[in-house]
Amino acid sequence: MLEKQYATEIYERLRKAEETQMDAIKEAARLIARSIQNDGLLHLFGCGHSHLLVEEVFYRAGGLVPINPIFESSAMLHEGAVKSSKIERMQGYAVHILDNYILKEGEVILLISNSGINSLPIEMAIEAKKKGLQVIALTSSAYLQYDSRHPSGKKLYELADIVIDNQLPYGDALVEVPNTQMKMGPGSTVIGAFLINLLMVSIVEELQKLDVEPPIFVSGNVEGGMESNQKHIKQYQGRIKHL
Repeated sequence: MLEKQYATEIYERLRKAEETQMDAIKEAARLIARSIQNDGLLHLFGCGHSHLLVEEVFYRAGGLVPINPIFESSAMLHEGAVKSSKIERMQGYAVHILDNYILKEGEVILLISNSGINSLPIEMAIEAKKKGLQVIALTSSAYLQYDSRHPSGKKLYELADIVIDNQLPYGDALVEVPNTQMKMGPGSTVIGAFLINLLMVSIVEELQKLDVEPPIFVSGNVEGGMESNQKHIKQYQGRIKHL
């Protein structure tokens, strides 16, 4: 049964992600925690389906507060799926996106791109570094042998200070469809959400080591939740554009 094959693939890849990526996650968590200790934000960006992972950790019950999502609607599917793919390959757009957000030297940006070969995420890394940010990439090593679509020839992983590898296969899909040459059942969203939440809880652990009280949102559907969240909203509302 295809559904059983998909479930098995996901279980195995979740275990593999935990076994192979914890060192990178801990390194990234230490970097981000030190930035938050210095009143920094963690910025996140992804195109297409990768933007789902940005939403996954923004304004989330049980999630970190100082998360600044960079939402560029033209690169999202609801603004036109084909258009978003074209924009991801377009050159010269990243600088205009970042100009709409407050980024400070010494902060960290997490760029999410399964392939890591398209121009927009690559240019986001280039422009972020020009602003003095440190770059973390969540990507797949399956694309290392494929050419960059950016004129620099660079791929996202080459520009990142830390790389978290989802280790998903070329093409993302995990299950072969019988009697065809097609595959289905993508893994990047499930595995990506797992990895990014591992990173979030690891950041909290590192903040505690620094004697910093972790700023965490509480569910607004539990008693006292909205009141607890309001102090965080007041603190960050002027800096986090979409809060």
